Formats: sequence, C-alpha cells, structure tokens
Amino acid sequence: MLQKRRWKTLAVMRRMLTCAICVIGLLALFAVHLNVFPSSTPTFPDPYKLPTQREAGFQKLSTEVHLSEELAPPHHLSKSQHPYHKLIGDGEILDYSKLWKPPPNRGFAPCLERSPSYTYPRESQGYLLVHTNGGLNQMRAGICDMVAVARILNATLAIPDLDKQSFWRDSSDFADVFDEEHFINALAHDVKVIKKLPLELSTIPRAVKHFRSWSGVDYYESEIASLWAEHQVIRAAKSDSRLANNNLPPDIQKLRCRACYEALRFSQKIEAMGKLLVERMRSYGRYIALHLRYEKDMLAFSGCTHGLSPEEANELATIRENTTYWKVKEINSTDQRMKGYCPLTPKEVGIFLSGLGYPPDTPLYIAAGEIYGGETHMADLRSRFPTLMRKENLTSVNELKPFAKHASQMAALDYIVSVESDVFIPTYSGNMARAVQGHRRYLGHRKTISPDRKALVHLLDKVELGTMKEGKNLSNRIVEIHRRRQGSPRKRKGPIPGTKGKERFRSEEAFYENPLPDCLCQARGLREMDPINVI
Repeated sequence: MLQKRRWKTLAVMRRMLTCAICVIGLLALFAVHLNVFPSSTPTFPDPYKLPTQREAGFQKLSTEVHLSEELAPPHHLSKSQHPYHKLIGDGEILDYSKLWKPPPNRGFAPCLERSPSYTYPRESQGYLLVHTNGGLNQMRAGICDMVAVARILNATLAIPDLDKQSFWRDSSDFADVFDEEHFINALAHDVKVIKKLPLELSTIPRAVKHFRSWSGVDYYESEIASLWAEHQVIRAAKSDSRLANNNLPPDIQKLRCRACYEALRFSQKIEAMGKLLVERMRSYGRYIALHLRYEKDMLAFSGCTHGLSPEEANELATIRENTTYWKVKEINSTDQRMKGYCPLTPKEVGIFLSGLGYPPDTPLYIAAGEIYGGETHMADLRSRFPTLMRKENLTSVNELKPFAKHASQMAALDYIVSVESDVFIPTYSGNMARAVQGHRRYLGHRKTISPDRKALVHLLDKVELGTMKEGKNLSNRIVEIHRRRQGSPRKRKGPIPGTKGKERFRSEEAFYENPLPDCLCQARGLREMDPINVI
C-alpha cells in the first residue's frame, strides 16, 4: 500500500516537472520574438514631453523642471525614420548629422585682455548722457559704442535712456531689460558708470550733440572733447552707428566686445525666462531658430510686397508715408526683391529649408514679433514644418504676461533662444540678425546659415513659374550656394570697392556682426598653419 502511494506521488511530480519544462520553453520562445526580457544592449529613457497648456499648464518659473538633451531626445528618434540619414530623392542619402554640424572653429577664442599701457579710468572730464534709438539690438550696439566713446572722452557715463518713442512705443527702462548692477561693476576697470546724473547737475545747461556717424577717435578727442571747456554734461541725442567699425585702437575694439558680450547682460527675469524657453525647445530635440523678419514694420520700411494682396500692399505704403523719420517713400518692390533687399516670405523659407535637406519634423522656433497677415502667410511654412514654435505657445499666458506688452523684452527672449539654438537662420540682414550672428561667432562660431536672398529669388521664381521643380536639382543648387555661408571664421569685411563717403561706411560689415579679428584670436601654431582671410 505504501509503495503504491510512492508511485502515485512520483507520477504527479513527473507531470509537474514536464509542465514546468513546457512553460519555460514557451517563455523562451516568446522572449526571442517579443523581446520580453532585456538584452545586454543599453536602454534609454522615453522622451520627456512637456505637458501642454490644455493638459496641465506649465509649472511656475521657480519650480521649472530642468531638462537636458539626454532626458529629452529629439521626437523624431522615436519615429520610424533613421536618426542620421534622410532620403532626399532618387535614392540619394543625405547625412542628417551634417545638417546640425557647426563649421570648423579653427581654434579661435575670445581675446579681450587689456594692453600693458591700458589704465584705470582717470579723473572724469564730465558726464555723458545717452539717448539710445531704435529697437532692442540697435540700442544694444549703441550702448556698447557709447561705453567706448565715454572711455575716449574720459567721461562718466550715466545709465543710457532707452528709446520710448520709436515704432514699438516700449516703456521699458534700462533696468527692465538689462542687469544694471552687473553693467556698472563689469565696466569698473574701463569706464565709471553711474545710475543717474548728480542732483546738483540736473538743471544745468547741457551740450546736446548728434555725434557724427562712423567716427574715429580723432573726431571725439578734438571736436567733442572741446565741449568740456564750457559744459559739464554732454548729451548724445542718438547712439546708433556713431563709432567706426574699423581702424580704431585695439583696446577700444576690445572694450566694445567686453561691453557687448560680458557687461551688457539681460535682466535676471529675462535670462530666467529665456533659459526656460530654450529648455522647452530642447524637449523637441535639436532646433532651428528662424528670425522670420516678416513683420509689419519691416515690410513697410523696405517696401517689399511680394506675395501680399493689393490691400496689404496699400496698408504698408500708408504706414511708410506716415512715418516721418523714414526718408524713402516711393519704393519699387520688384527691384528691391531682385536685388536681394527683401526678407524671405514664410513660403520661400519653407522651400529653402526643404532644399537644404531639413526633414519635416525639424523643430523651428520663430524669433519674431507678430507675422504680418498671421496664419494666412504662415500656412505654407507650417504645412512643411508642423513643429513651429513661438514664445506664445511655449509658455502659459501668466508666464509671458510680465513681458508681453514690452517689445524690447520680448525681443530679448527671442535673442536668447536664437543665440542658444543649434542652427540660426535670419531671413533678413537687420539689426537682430547681425547681433545674433556676431554673438554666435564670439561663442565659438556656432552654425549660422545666411540665405543668399538674391540668388534664392531667381531659383524660387523658377519654381513659382513651373520652369523648375522641387527635388534633387533644386536642393543641390541651394546646398551649393550656401556651402560657404554657415558662419565659419573669417575676418570682418571692409567697404565695397568704389564706394565713398557714408556709403563706404554703410557697405562695411558691422563690428558686432563679426568681432574677428579684434576680439577673437587664433593660437599661434594654428595661425601659422591656417591663416585667416576675408571670404
């Protein structure tokens, strides 16, 4: 009886063992086909996606999640396409990584050291008041030039007044846009800067002067310095382009760069919001900052009406006619465009980016104010590149509210996102385009693609007329035209040969557009192996 029970128990154990072996075999089979168990290949976290405003609203600035590219890989990596290659037609493969690769830096780095003969500010001859003019980046350049002028004149510089009367009617003061304390302290070894004119001097007569455009040191040391004999206070009525781009003492040029890239920081609240915008753009992956200068003021000023309705063209002409400080009233839009003097339209930008090889899921940040015509003119670009972001849809209403009614502060946010972008593309060579390009050069020659608008217009018109189709041929032409227009190191360009007077200075490349060679130096060994030229 006992032996029978043992046999039954053994039979049950055999059946259980058989079932266990079958289960293990089935699990192993499923593991091969379904990858149930992790392999030795390293795994990566899922892309972090910021909550939309509809889902949760963004977190407050003080508790914002700090993102990184590692935690937020490009969204297109989770899609079916290969992360490094993209077909562009007829079986040709474009190396996707090259689209983001910056140009060779060639060993250039900032060199702002003062010369051995440079001295601390001497006893001041008097006070320099400055009324800046223009938009944010025109004012920035003017402020930095006036720092240098104060040094030349041996003057005490009062914190400049920002322009409140221009097209944008911005009421911001200096401290609303810039870090005032840092500005004063950072320049302590160069120029004495004070917040306000001393009270006892507030009512005395001042020498109000329009400094001559693109002037050198001699002009300020002779003509302007002579005003100290009768005045304790000189007031500069304008600040833009009052200092020559070239042929100034090296210490003055380096001071301009120290003022621009080290002393003139944005206010802490602007810096914090700018950083937040960059982090949120990074959550979409590597991105292009597109300075889409297709705004009402630019189109009215330039007289460019291609792609606009007759009603829109008439509205812009009326604005130009009624803006007293715009001297040119009658402008031939077709001539302007054929010469490359018009900003690219949003539709043209879409064709251009596609021609360069950027895929449709490339994130674009629109660094601009209100686009003229709104979605009517943006539809073509959005259809090609749906991930089209702006300040307004990267933030909640409450987050943007402190900046929303101040054009200079809004432009400062765009400036930060543009400087920090993987690729910067300006559609027009205005003040912001020049300022951002120069800053990106200073920071290591980050990739900046400057569209050849004159060459592009001829190609784009062929596409519009149907004599050329989008595809491999157009793409090859666009890529070839812009092969040497991607922000690589080169010396600042001088005047166009044959130009004279103010036109000669106006034709030069602006100092803050390219601070090389004055503020960027190459290691001696590299300099001998790889001499830099104007290209």
